[in-house]
Order: sequence, then C-alpha cells, then structure tokens
Amino acid sequence: MSRIMIVDDEQGVLNALRRLLSRAPCAYGRLVYALEVETFDSPLAALDRARAAPFDLVLSDYHMPRMNGVEFLGQIGEIQPDAARMVLSGCSDINLINQSIHGADIFGMLPKPWNDYFLMSMIAQALNHRDLVLENRALAGKAADPRAEAEPAIPVAAVQWGPDGSMVFEDEASATGANKT
Repeated sequence: MSRIMIVDDEQGVLNALRRLLSRAPCAYGRLVYALEVETFDSPLAALDRARAAPFDLVLSDYHMPRMNGVEFLGQIGEIQPDAARMVLSGCSDINLINQSIHGADIFGMLPKPWNDYFLMSMIAQALNHRDLVLENRALAGKAADPRAEAEPAIPVAAVQWGPDGSMVFEDEASATGANKT
C-alpha cells in the first residue's frame, strides 16, 4: 500500500483528487499500486503529519497561503527524503515553476486542471521511480562491502622447517608472536 499525501488549500480539489485516487487504477507497466490517501488544506498541518507518519509520495498545490508548494516540498524533503514529491499548479508561468522544481528535487509538475489519466500515470511513475531509487541504494550498499556475502576467510598458516626436516604449520597469530603474553 503506497501512502499519498495531498496538500491544497482548495477543499474541492482535495475531494476530487481523493475520489480519483480511490477509484482509478494506478499502474506503471505491470506494477499496480494500491493507494492510501491523506489530504490536508494547510501545509503546516501536513508538515506536522509528515513528522509523525511516513509517506511514499507527496502532491502539493503550488499557490497556497503561508508558503508555496515548492517551499513546502523542500521541507518535506528534509523530513522524509525518500518520499517522491510533485507539484500541482494552475499557474500559467510554467518556466518559473520548472526552475523551482529543479532546485528542490521534485519529480514533476502536474497542471490544473488535470487530465485524470495523465495524473494517475505521473503518480505511478513517481512511485516506481522512488522504488527504483530505494532498490538501487540497497544494492549499492551491498556492493560497497563485497565481503558482506563473501566466504569466510581461510586462516593463513606459516610453514617452518623442523630440526628433523619436517614441515611445521603455525597459524598467522602464532607465527607473528601475537598470541604471546
């Protein structure tokens, strides 16, 4: 179950998005995401909730009282760096929003009014991207320490010749005097 936070100061938009996300399939290729949606009409209330519960994706309106959506999503990124973040905006200055988005590590922007299919597709892509980033991070952690899954080391032995010409094997610690007290 993917947890989605939606933040918009317009209750009608929140209701429409909640309805859409509860009814429409959210799929990316063969992956189908079941969604659990929480909505907030205040970015401050949403920040409080983000401190208490994890979210997989946060979708925020751009124009809101007290802070814009990019500022809000920047703060969400500090609280929950693994959450995918997207902006929803009816703003006509797309270039301004795009510049803001690139500086705040935001996955993408959705227009208002939105196309239901496009919105669901973008949400699925953002969730898939998040999953891949987390999987790559986990794999990189394993690759960083190749000894984590390696066979146990075979003890090193020193070979000495005995007075009678026989071979005497000593473990590395004995040979270096590490066991002497």
